[in-house]
Amino acid sequence: MQRVSQQLIRELERKDSVQVFKETVNASGKGKIVAKTASFLFKELMELPHQVREHQADIVLFSSMVTASLAYLVRSRINIPMVTINHGRDVTLPVGIYQWLVPRVFDKLDGVISVSRATREECIKRGMPPEKGVALPNGFDLNRLGHFPDKKESRDRLKRNFNIPLDQKLMLLTVGRKVKRKGHEWFIREVMPKLGDQVVYVTVGDGPQYDNISEASEDMGCSDRIFLLGRQPDEVLKQAYAAADLFVMPNIPVEGDMEGFGIVLLEANMAQTPAVAADLEGIKDVIAQGKNGYRVPAQNADEFAARVRTILSNGELQKLSQTTREYVQTQFSWNHVADQYVHYLQQVADQYG
Repeated sequence: MQRVSQQLIRELERKDSVQVFKETVNASGKGKIVAKTASFLFKELMELPHQVREHQADIVLFSSMVTASLAYLVRSRINIPMVTINHGRDVTLPVGIYQWLVPRVFDKLDGVISVSRATREECIKRGMPPEKGVALPNGFDLNRLGHFPDKKESRDRLKRNFNIPLDQKLMLLTVGRKVKRKGHEWFIREVMPKLGDQVVYVTVGDGPQYDNISEASEDMGCSDRIFLLGRQPDEVLKQAYAAADLFVMPNIPVEGDMEGFGIVLLEANMAQTPAVAADLEGIKDVIAQGKNGYRVPAQNADEFAARVRTILSNGELQKLSQTTREYVQTQFSWNHVADQYVHYLQQVADQYG
């Protein structure tokens, strides 16, 4: 969420029609996020109404439901519209007091931007009037992942550095935290046995499900085709994206957790790697059938395996690889997305006035 917010700010600052006064904090760092966030919220609780008057602002845009919680406390002291962006987890977090607060925050806001239709639906379930919210996609920093290493070179490096047997093999890749909703374990147990021995599955990322996923690969007798690389630097991540034949995102539904958008799908697409993903939640707004990949019903192992086999065996892979990057550049560039943000914020400001 922080990275997306920073990219949006930079793009809005380029717009002639927008002047941005930003209040941000870098809340990264293990063990520091809660303390830094709490300190930032307290500071803004005291200072935000004064900042609005000092800058003669037209609108307040919160970067997530966490910062938007301030609206519940400062509404009576701010006489301009307030809008938030939300991303999924910041809406569905299964904590009782937080869920008590969410509808009350919606009541104080004048507009809500959800990063996907699925996230917007979760907002409506929690009391947001449908007319108050809109679904707009995340933008994507094309420059951050604009250049990838050569495919053959990338495969050679992965083979050499991680002992992954890629000669005459087809590589599937998943990137993301190893949490239950990502479906790593389900994919290994239910889909990998339906794919041939020529298919290798590589994952990048760490998380609490790592041991369960490792155990699943041992149980299914295919540990020689499954490689859990853990957390890796950007250089290795780019190599993995470029080396892969297909990106897979086999998410499963988990109560209280959801995929708000799925930015890793676009990162893979920028490396000309199409995706096969579960037709679930925010993924629906990222994958366009036949353009940058395919969506298949969640937890349908037969259809997931069949779609992977079809793409890898009938020549469609080459066509998809050529169109997928162009699709992302057209639909998800920050310039395109920021224009939609500005249009919506202008509408909210006009209605408020």
